[in-house]
Amino acid sequence: MSFSYKRNFLQRFCIEDFQVSTGIQGGFFSNDLLPTLGDGIGRATVLRKHIISPFDPRYRAWEMFLILLVIYSAWISPFQFAFLTYKQDGLFIADNIVNGFFAVDIVLTFFVAYLDRTTYLFIDDPRKIAIRYLSTWFLFDVCSTVPFQSLCLLFTDNNGGIGFKLLSMLRLWRLRRVSSMFARLEKDIRFNYFWIRCTKLVSVTLFAVHCAGCFNYMIAYRYPDPKQTWIGAVYPNFKQMSLWDIYVTSMYWSIVTLTTTGYGDLHAENQREMLFDIFYMLFNLGLTAYLIGNMTNLVVHWTSRTRNFRDTVNAATEFTRRNQLPQHIEDQMLSHICLKFKTAGLKQQETLNGMPNAIRSSIARHLFYPVIRNVHLFNGVSHDFLFQMVPEMEAEYYSAKEDLILQNEASTDTYIVVSGAVELVVKIDGHDQVMGKVCKGETFGEIGVLLKKPQPYGARTTEVSHILQLKSTAFLDILRQNPADESIVMNNLFQHRESNKTLIR
Repeated sequence: MSFSYKRNFLQRFCIEDFQVSTGIQGGFFSNDLLPTLGDGIGRATVLRKHIISPFDPRYRAWEMFLILLVIYSAWISPFQFAFLTYKQDGLFIADNIVNGFFAVDIVLTFFVAYLDRTTYLFIDDPRKIAIRYLSTWFLFDVCSTVPFQSLCLLFTDNNGGIGFKLLSMLRLWRLRRVSSMFARLEKDIRFNYFWIRCTKLVSVTLFAVHCAGCFNYMIAYRYPDPKQTWIGAVYPNFKQMSLWDIYVTSMYWSIVTLTTTGYGDLHAENQREMLFDIFYMLFNLGLTAYLIGNMTNLVVHWTSRTRNFRDTVNAATEFTRRNQLPQHIEDQMLSHICLKFKTAGLKQQETLNGMPNAIRSSIARHLFYPVIRNVHLFNGVSHDFLFQMVPEMEAEYYSAKEDLILQNEASTDTYIVVSGAVELVVKIDGHDQVMGKVCKGETFGEIGVLLKKPQPYGARTTEVSHILQLKSTAFLDILRQNPADESIVMNNLFQHRESNKTLIR
């Protein structure tokens, strides 16, 4: 068995490919790969001599250069087929130079390592690379690189050789590279997905319009009676028209037909053109469905959040009216929904929940440790205690005038204000009376949690506030695991209670 099949997929290549495919750094010409399990991922990363890594930056630059040549080939091949005769001019030289680059790429492919998709092993055996390429795309690549223009000039006159012209259209096989490029760009986080998809749809449409216009003109040009053609019926001497006028007319016919506008000024005049128009219009049905489906999906995805937001607001308004709720409760509900809509796009909690525990803990410590270490309730506690507590906290945004705690309810959370402010409210003779205010770096709700008694006050935000929440079960569990810190926390609570006797009773 080959040494390459014994070798596990190399960790460094996996990391590089992940960075490439997601756009974290480098280019974007690679596939999403996964490392194998086991101790093999740390082995040496050495390819055989003369074998090229598909993740090599120089090879990626070469692929990008070929993409530019593919775009040139995709435009010039139908254009030459319809409007130009083969002759030894500057375009002839350019075509052969382009073919030469793709011929070099064919040779180069025999030395590019690849990943076995069934075993996820990195293959750098030249024999296996050659067998894989010869059994897949080799024949198509060769046919798309053969210089049929030169063969046409060698075996026919300049105006003949329709067979060679048709064979030259094999160069369109190279478009598979563009398709792969768009698939990779869609996964590249450096580029906006919406605009990448729009660019792809526009490119497909323009290419279809270009090819159809060129092919339809070719049918008219080779028809025995020029006046019985779609263009000859309007311009009898169209063969004497300038190349620009003919091309614009062909593109005009193609776009009018594609969009089903149907002005009727340019239409099929013979059976050849009728057959071509039939196939083109049937193709347009599929293309139109493809374009409309993709654009609808993009627009719906773009607007779905706003639509859901409006539906939620309408439902909440209807709920308050049906149940005759007070105005201040309706205002709180609508303010809460509006704030949730604004913060939902940030996907902060979803992002954290998708991370491993260690990463979540690191993020929480970086964000929240500087806040809680200065909280009066935790003065003097150990760093270990704070490090255990920080990952258990959840950050939440609250709108202005939103009730967080109601007086005399059993508190289930301890709250720490990160930004904004909260007023502490006590009902006296049925009226709310503000007894205090909690600002940045202060806590509330801890009395109900630590003393296991109903909350002596209510808590209501005065402005949009960013607040940390700590569940009572997690808080009490951490205290039980750290008896010394529990005593410090309780002493801090009683000291704060003594200083706020008018509020905490």
